[in-house]
Amino acid sequence: MSNDGDAEPGLVLAASAGRRGIGVASIAALGGMLLWFAASQSPALLWQVAMVAMGLGALWMARRMWRATAAYLVLTPDALLSSDGRVLAEMDDIVAVARGAFAFKPSNGFTLTLRRPGPFAWEPGLWWRIGRRVGVGGVTPGTPARFMAELMQERIAKRAEA
Repeated sequence: MSNDGDAEPGLVLAASAGRRGIGVASIAALGGMLLWFAASQSPALLWQVAMVAMGLGALWMARRMWRATAAYLVLTPDALLSSDGRVLAEMDDIVAVARGAFAFKPSNGFTLTLRRPGPFAWEPGLWWRIGRRVGVGGVTPGTPARFMAELMQERIAKRAEA
């Protein structure tokens, strides 16, 4: 007897509330300080314009990170998906998982190397994709991210044996 409820559930990786709050607050505080310095100090006009632009950019980034980290990632037997339905990587397309101390990866995360390049995508604090690389992590907790990376490595090893 089989139904859709018997399908293998996906492993979920979400931003932790504390890291999410600290990350967004830090970027928002930077934006606020830059705007405050631009308004309270009287540097040269060019510096004032630059500080306003950087301050507004930081506030925009904080808002973008808040929205991005409201989503979560799901590892299914077939793919790594975002909760908004986007496919980060098909399992058959993943060549390698890098998660070592010296790997180019987000904080508390890992990097996937794919067979084919994908379109550029960036969800600050959660994941990014540039060409054949997908970075997962940022404000995610380390243990679930490590478990997800190890599970993906096992699946790649089993695929190579077959």
